Amino acid sequence: MMDTLLSSDRSTVEIAQDLLGCVLQKETNSGLVAGWIVDVEAYLGVEDLASHSYGGKRTPRLRAQYGPPGTIYIYQMRGHLLLNIVTGDIQTPQGVMIRAIQPKTGLALINQRRHPITGVDQVNGPGKLTQALGITTEDYGMHITEGPLQLTQNDRRFPKKIVALPRIGIPNKGEWTDKKLRFVVEGNPYISKQSKYKVNEGTNGWSI
Repeated sequence: MMDTLLSSDRSTVEIAQDLLGCVLQKETNSGLVAGWIVDVEAYLGVEDLASHSYGGKRTPRLRAQYGPPGTIYIYQMRGHLLLNIVTGDIQTPQGVMIRAIQPKTGLALINQRRHPITGVDQVNGPGKLTQALGITTEDYGMHITEGPLQLTQNDRRFPKKIVALPRIGIPNKGEWTDKKLRFVVEGNPYISKQSKYKVNEGTNGWSI
């Protein structure tokens, strides 16, 4: 089923929106941590000024971006690891960054890894969630359905409403700065920069 969702026949924007509500999980020797995806950003590769592979750039760090759909691309920014899932066909370096999750499994382990931070601030950002899940550079280049870091539709949820927003931290990129390529579950308390949006305290924005 994930192969269908991540099919290269579908656009990166479509895939980004469909990832909302899917479960991201990581199994380590310490245990399993999992959460529902609530916040993502799409990156459109060669034409996208904000993409690492803009203009067809190729470096050893970008190798995974040119892999098949579902390849894990991880990079470091300001000391934090950020998780991206490749969505384009082989040699088409498009992908989706996972920005935030709502915890599902492994709360004790999240508390341990993110101590002393508590509540939504444990996982409401791309660097926060990678630490909470125990994601490392060893996950780089693996497939998101095959290794210890996996994406699954088991027990997935569906957003009542998806909101399209400009991506975060993309200054001075012309039209690409303001393009609405970020997608969030409206009303979910775990999305980044939550202060701008009303939280749905009843359902957290899910159709349940």
